[in-house]
Amino acid sequence: MDPKSLHKINDYLWEIPQHGEMKVPGRIFASEKLIQEMDEKVREQVTNVAMLPGIQIASIAMPDAHWGYGFPIGGVAAFDPDEGGIISMGGVGFDISCGVRTMKTGMSRDEVMPRLKTLVDQFFNRVPAGVGSEGLIKLSPGQIDEMLLGGAVWAIKKGFGLKEDLDYIEEQGRVSGAEPEHVSDTAKKRQYREMGTLGSGNHYLEVQVVSEVYDEPAALAMGLRKDDVVITVHCGSRGLGHQVGTDYLKSLATAAQRFNLPIKDRELASAPIESPEGKKYFGAMSAGINCALANRQIITHLVREIFTDIFPEGHIKMLYDISHNTCKVETHTIDGRKKRVYVHRKGATRAFGPGQIDLPQEYRHIGQPVLIGGTMGTSSYILVGTEEGMKTAFGSACHGAGRAMSRTQAKRTWQGRDVIRLLEAQGVMIRGHSYSGIAEEAPESYKDVSEVVESAHQAGLAKKVVRVKPIACVKG
Repeated sequence: MDPKSLHKINDYLWEIPQHGEMKVPGRIFASEKLIQEMDEKVREQVTNVAMLPGIQIASIAMPDAHWGYGFPIGGVAAFDPDEGGIISMGGVGFDISCGVRTMKTGMSRDEVMPRLKTLVDQFFNRVPAGVGSEGLIKLSPGQIDEMLLGGAVWAIKKGFGLKEDLDYIEEQGRVSGAEPEHVSDTAKKRQYREMGTLGSGNHYLEVQVVSEVYDEPAALAMGLRKDDVVITVHCGSRGLGHQVGTDYLKSLATAAQRFNLPIKDRELASAPIESPEGKKYFGAMSAGINCALANRQIITHLVREIFTDIFPEGHIKMLYDISHNTCKVETHTIDGRKKRVYVHRKGATRAFGPGQIDLPQEYRHIGQPVLIGGTMGTSSYILVGTEEGMKTAFGSACHGAGRAMSRTQAKRTWQGRDVIRLLEAQGVMIRGHSYSGIAEEAPESYKDVSEVVESAHQAGLAKKVVRVKPIACVKG
């Protein structure tokens, strides 16, 4: 994208001025380097979203933005139901509530390294991953509905984890508004044997080391010090979430025509929030969020069992869990007054600032932890949300590095075996269920995560706390 075609507000904020049918301007938070690397399609998608009814303030793109389905990945938009606002499947995506969960181990790099291979082998053998992976848990139709209503709360009641884990999960592990009756039988059947599984693609289970501390007080509030080992899981709602997206893509597209919505891209399938179709999608999508929260909770239980078997002196404790493909009802100050709006975050992470009552007590003064995943060969980051980000981006930040090339192109460029060999030479142990899947996730197929995170930091969306580097990674 040519930076000259945008209005530069400052070094990390660019605007697509409101024109034509746009109801608000488009805004992209990024450095000039990242703007230059963005596909022109990002501008087109940001512009199309800005034309949707009821949109508030701006159509927003994060520093890791790239071409997505309807919305750009890294897209954020809030809609007011009282102004005819819409809900869009394209604003959430197919992997509903895909998210990141980071756990503290209470151990240092030096303590973990002698038994790291044993740990990674056990993760690989006991945490199901890969395309179509199935776990040992088999749910009946009634249990599926209970899980879709209860999320991580349900999982803990079933013995998968500790009650204290809930304090460190977005929405305390369960979102309200879930309506399992609006999730198709096909979607439910896809999930009968997929609970507690990683899946494939960019999902992972990673052992990481705190390599740099930027904000000592915030790091201490999270219980993090340099050389601490943490474990991070990245996965979502698996087959159920994808099927919900597929099902409602059709019904919302039909609703868009019935309500004569100004949709410029069929992938922006939308319906008025208060319409029957909009309400059904919100109920099904919320059930998908709970599915993802339950899934990550079960994986946490497996991680805890495996880790403490190998390291009896360790203790797995939650740091935080946050999703990045959601639509949520939130209250934000808009034009000087508080409004209840539906905030779509597509490949964007909630990043609430200090003082929010939804946060754990020990984090309330620093802001919500923001977990930004990198690649197998680079770094990931932990930041905290800011008050400025609450005002400028509805309390949102980027979610990862963002792809720089397609999966198909990555597989043409690299061989999975070569990627493993190169990463292990850099000190990163890799276990994968598919060589082609590893090739797709080659670090070079992603943008520079450090540039992305620095842009979020400089733009005031979130503040850097620590950098973590991978020492081992399990991929689907």
